[in-house]
Amino acid sequence: MMREIKGIIEKGIGGFYYVRTQNKDLVECKARGLFRKEGISPLAGDSVILLEGEEQSYTIHEILPRKNKLIRPPIANLDQLIIVISVCDPNPNMLVIDKLIAAAEAQKIQPILIFTKSDLQSAKNLTDVYSNVGIPYFEVSSSKKIGIEPIKSILKGKLTALTGNTGVGKSSLLNQLLPGENLETGEISRKLGRGRHTTRQVELLPVPGGGYVADTPGFSSIQLERYVPVKKEELQYCFREFIPYIDQCQFQGCSHVCEKGCAILKAIKDGKISESRHQSYCEMYEQIKEIKDWKRK
Repeated sequence: MMREIKGIIEKGIGGFYYVRTQNKDLVECKARGLFRKEGISPLAGDSVILLEGEEQSYTIHEILPRKNKLIRPPIANLDQLIIVISVCDPNPNMLVIDKLIAAAEAQKIQPILIFTKSDLQSAKNLTDVYSNVGIPYFEVSSSKKIGIEPIKSILKGKLTALTGNTGVGKSSLLNQLLPGENLETGEISRKLGRGRHTTRQVELLPVPGGGYVADTPGFSSIQLERYVPVKKEELQYCFREFIPYIDQCQFQGCSHVCEKGCAILKAIKDGKISESRHQSYCEMYEQIKEIKDWKRK
């Protein structure tokens, strides 16, 4: 009789999946062919039911219901998305940051901002923008080990992904957060499958005190409308500082771009909402408008 075992997918590569079982064993398995026929791909972060066959062979029999998923990075059941932003070198791209925040908000994932390289330059230009948004943010310096401990505490018991532009210091930050602080950045890169000739895969790495953290590839741009299917009418709710004002607009169905009697535009004028955030909203709104409904499916 086959035995059912529950576990979580830590990574998948080359058609094989590596699942951490409830007994803390890491087992290699294949997925049922039915998943492919149904157009379902198991993802890192999926809670699954395995069937144990002969000679300790395992098959993913069932993927349990997901609370969310991202297409890029391909990961499921995230609790938190940490967006790593350098205050300088490279300079922050506000539109990319706000798209990532919106992608997280649309999937009910808690966004968290980490401003790196705070020893080189003040993060005031960023904190001025995000202090009134209601999103947790931290200032750190990995090289000087400043601000690391509070981040370790928010990882416990959570499934967290780190993402951010290339060069912002994600690897240096991971070097401080993962067990064995003396690991070289190159060692972490190899552990995450980032060899020169290796395709990057999302891999969940255990953190002290329970939980997982996943590093993700660097990027220079993100198309929210491609990766998370948000309709233009829903975008306003991905900017949490907009929400108290949405029902105060003079006209129903206000797009909050340039309409007369828009409560959000008034809040911007009153200094309650950042102009930078609204500019990102307007750019995203125009981009989403161009996507036909059939392309979202």
